[in-house]
Amino acid sequence: MGSKYTEAQKKASQKYMANNLDEIKLRVPKGEKEVIKAHAEKYDGGSVNAFIQRAIAETMERDNTK
Repeated sequence: MGSKYTEAQKKASQKYMANNLDEIKLRVPKGEKEVIKAHAEKYDGGSVNAFIQRAIAETMERDNTK
């Protein structure tokens, strides 16, 4: 039986995100989203967000060592 997401939990989550996170919208060509999701499932536990964060961090690190 799945747990219910209460309004209080939803409000707390939204407050946390507003206070602690920035949001970036990303647009990709049609069909690319599914390719990215499949890659994330294979290498990042299914989290597209984790995959994108890792890709950015690795690219920035590589760029900063040039």
